[in-house]
Amino acid sequence: MADIKYYDVLLKPVITEKSMEMMGEKKYTFLVHPDANKIQIREAVEKMFEGAKVKKVNTMNCHGKKKRRGYIVGTTSATKKAIVTLTPESKDIEFFEGI
Repeated sequence: MADIKYYDVLLKPVITEKSMEMMGEKKYTFLVHPDANKIQIREAVEKMFEGAKVKKVNTMNCHGKKKRRGYIVGTTSATKKAIVTLTPESKDIEFFEGI
């Protein structure tokens, strides 16, 4: 397994209607490094966002879809998503405040 630093774990936030609704329940969705585990994701969120205390991390592997362009068939990149649940007393993540 590769040595992944905490600043390489979180790639970008997922901004959809469903993820915006879950923010009211203190659940935040991120695209993460495919080799990152739940412990590394927890550390990354707590180090990158000050005052955030992680209660639970759910991860899901999203396989690439088949696409074709004429005769050639290929797949899109596989991704990994993480839904991070914060404790009730932790501060919200300010990154999502203006959205």
